[in-house]
Amino acid sequence: MPRRQVLTERSRAALFDLPTDEPSLLRHYTLADDDIEHIRARRLAHNQLGFALQLCAFRYPGRLLIAGETIPLEVAEFVAAQIGARGIDLAGYAETDVTRRRHLVDLRSIYGYKMFTGRGARDLKDWLEGQAEEARSNEDLARRFVEECRRTQIILPAISSIERLCADALVEAERRIEARIVCRLCANIQARLDALLSEDVEGRLSRFIWLRQFEVGKNSADINRLLDRLEILQQLELPSDLFDDVPPHRITRLRRQGERYFTDGLRDITSDRRLAILAVCVFEWKAAIADAIVETHDRIVGKTWRDAKRLCDARFADSKTALQTTLRGFSSLGAALIEANGDGAPLEDAIVSIGGWNVLEQLVATAAQLTDTMAAEPLAHVSQGFYRFRRYAPRMITALDIMGAPISEPLIEAAQIIGDGKSNSDHPTTFLRRNSKWHRHLQAQDAGDHKLWEVAVLSHMRDAFRSGDIWLPQSRRYGDLKQALVPLAAAQNTPRLSVPFEPMEWLEDRKARMTDGLNRLTKAARHGAIPGGSIENGTLKLDRLSADVPAEADQLVLDLYRRLPDVRITDILLEVDQVTNFTDAFTHLRTGVPCPDRIGLLNVLLAEGLNLGLSKMAEASNTHEYFQLSRLSRWHIESDAINRALAMVIEAQSSLPMAQFWGAGVTASSDGQFFPTTRQGEAMNLINAKYGNDPGLKAYTHVSDQFSPFATQDIPATVSEAPYILDGLLMNPTGRKIREQYADTGGFTDHVFAVTSLLAYRFIPRIRDLPSKRLYVFDPASTPKELKGLIGGKIRENTIIENWSDILRSAATMVAGIMPPSQLLRKFASYPRQHELAVALREIGRIERTLFIIDWLLDADMQRRAQIGLNKGEAHHALKNALRIGRQGEIRDRTAEGQHYRMAGLNLLAAIIIYWNTDHLGRAVAARKHAGLDSPHELLSHISPLGWAHILLTGEYRWPKS
Repeated sequence: MPRRQVLTERSRAALFDLPTDEPSLLRHYTLADDDIEHIRARRLAHNQLGFALQLCAFRYPGRLLIAGETIPLEVAEFVAAQIGARGIDLAGYAETDVTRRRHLVDLRSIYGYKMFTGRGARDLKDWLEGQAEEARSNEDLARRFVEECRRTQIILPAISSIERLCADALVEAERRIEARIVCRLCANIQARLDALLSEDVEGRLSRFIWLRQFEVGKNSADINRLLDRLEILQQLELPSDLFDDVPPHRITRLRRQGERYFTDGLRDITSDRRLAILAVCVFEWKAAIADAIVETHDRIVGKTWRDAKRLCDARFADSKTALQTTLRGFSSLGAALIEANGDGAPLEDAIVSIGGWNVLEQLVATAAQLTDTMAAEPLAHVSQGFYRFRRYAPRMITALDIMGAPISEPLIEAAQIIGDGKSNSDHPTTFLRRNSKWHRHLQAQDAGDHKLWEVAVLSHMRDAFRSGDIWLPQSRRYGDLKQALVPLAAAQNTPRLSVPFEPMEWLEDRKARMTDGLNRLTKAARHGAIPGGSIENGTLKLDRLSADVPAEADQLVLDLYRRLPDVRITDILLEVDQVTNFTDAFTHLRTGVPCPDRIGLLNVLLAEGLNLGLSKMAEASNTHEYFQLSRLSRWHIESDAINRALAMVIEAQSSLPMAQFWGAGVTASSDGQFFPTTRQGEAMNLINAKYGNDPGLKAYTHVSDQFSPFATQDIPATVSEAPYILDGLLMNPTGRKIREQYADTGGFTDHVFAVTSLLAYRFIPRIRDLPSKRLYVFDPASTPKELKGLIGGKIRENTIIENWSDILRSAATMVAGIMPPSQLLRKFASYPRQHELAVALREIGRIERTLFIIDWLLDADMQRRAQIGLNKGEAHHALKNALRIGRQGEIRDRTAEGQHYRMAGLNLLAAIIIYWNTDHLGRAVAARKHAGLDSPHELLSHISPLGWAHILLTGEYRWPKS
């Protein structure tokens, strides 16, 4: 039986190859004085060098040097130089095995190294079994094994033995975890889980497949379909301790497998594994469907308010004619009264002149009606959404296990009244704030009419879910925020936090910086020294930033791109994979083994990136049929794999010589790009007037100064981009290296200013309406008179001091990755006005925004850096627009997962093209120099690797058949 190969060639090389880079040589192969004494105890130079190299190989990577192995020249020369030998002296080493075996015995005797045999090997195998449950991948487990061998000074066995040990340990770990889950399920629950595979829904598909087909909806019918699924899952009544002692990533892997299997496939696997997958899917889907129900309710409430506003606007428009007629009538009456008064005539004659008292009464009645219409607000019409809510609200409230903070108890009690359907009970309004507009409208309702009250409760539930005042246990999106925040002790041990743990120390620093900044800005305003702007009579005026690209750069760009070869997109994928091995990231979801069908995998990735879909790609490709591509996509394509592949390509691109001209990889910009969809956008909250009347979504992408798109995520077209800035920075290895982040106007809020500062990022947004933004200071009274007109208010220091510990916990939680930063920031933005943590973050953000505005006004170089960074992001959008050639550029996938894969696949394809262009532009520069043509560094910084005219993107996709 062939052995199970769990490692790629790249992984084997990383674990077993001798290092050749200078930092690794210095770290691992620097010999100590006693080492040199032992080495020089050998008689001949070649034996000394061979002994030294064996010692170095024992230490790192921890293995034997085998007979006939080629030692890298860098290693041989580095070691030889320390013992006074030469690299070529190695040629005569170990001409017989006797010398090598003697050296091996001596090394083990002197340094305590042990072979992988006996008790040490048995202990290590036992240790490996425990680690297998915690390991996240085959490579992770092999790396842990190698590191443990180094720590215990056990010489590594052959790589085939390590792979076999790891494979066996992983299989056993899977079986133990599956058995652990199943043993906690009673026979009745096991039977009901198996029934999910045998029961049919409407004779079309199994209940298991039906259960996993859910998405966030748009109306009451959709939410009732979600409730159907949730109620069935709740009836299974899984034990609460089902996943105790099971690592979270193991649960995630089982869920992903369940979402890939068809019913027949699940029936064919072993009972323990089948039941474990079913149990995990039931548990995970129950939480996900509950989240989808809350999100659908959110959309329904939003649609109700939009309909109310539309009705309000329509009535206002319909009243324009009556308003004009009424005003003319009163104008005529007023003129007649003034004339009668001037002539001394009776005023009643003036009334008669406009038609009499009856006409005047009609005018007054119409005026009163118009006054009510003009004063009306959407709140007066939201009760028309009552019947929409009644179709699902009682059922939703009963099904969801809603919990909340003490402040939300009145709201939960009011919701329970709706859920119980007790129309005769009291309908309290204590969940409303005292100054709420709802009170006036509720008091105007008839005594037995509770429609508006129910709408008020359900609207406030939407807001409370958003802010975190109420939550669902075990929910990812709507869970308890206090449980998600890390403890203060963990926050204090977070290296990323760049602030003191005493608020007064931080405030004193900010006060000093603000005083200095205001003084510098005042001095510049007095002397007219603000670059590209001025402050006149308390008003800030700014000029447009001019372009700063040398004319010679355009000619250089054209010449370099003329030197690039015309190339097919398929050849680019093959060439880049040959260098970076990014396809190794796409391991099998079940076994963790790399995909053996490289061409098929590249076909799938190309289909995603070009927005073609697998069916069209199968027609255009010369190698694979649709079902082959579908199988590869189902078992190898997932978000984590795409992210790993993207990181591999970006790391390789950043090390290319040409990339160094564009930056050091420590600055980045982020921006959203709109993609049209074909679904009903208005009902789904997907229409953003900024992009017209077509529905769509946005890909929010971070692009480094080296043009690499290191993070992307799909977000609704209607939401603010600001909360997503930190996702790309904190949930990505490349993002954590960034020091300066640029964004456009839509990408900033005071909360973002606050958190980026706390986490040592320098946040530089380009604010379109900067002159209208106000400065917030600690002491407005002492502000120089030249700046008085720019001051918006005073910083609330006490609020910051009182909430400092929770501020640190919030920032540390984002760093820990427990909750996506965007989710936490959205909750802060949704908190009621009196919530102190949100206010405290806003106050910190106001301080940081004020300091930023001062620096921006006085630093033209900062303005230009931001302009260059944002231009790179916009140029990146142009490349993506050229790539998404399929389906007229529309994202037609109906599921959120499918849409995400389209966006992520497009981003990966763009990164691959950027790598290829960067590499070949570097070759073109070398060709220019060889031809005697100059390529000044200052001009190369203006070159972009985002061109695509030389790439054949359409037609048939030809691959070499192997």
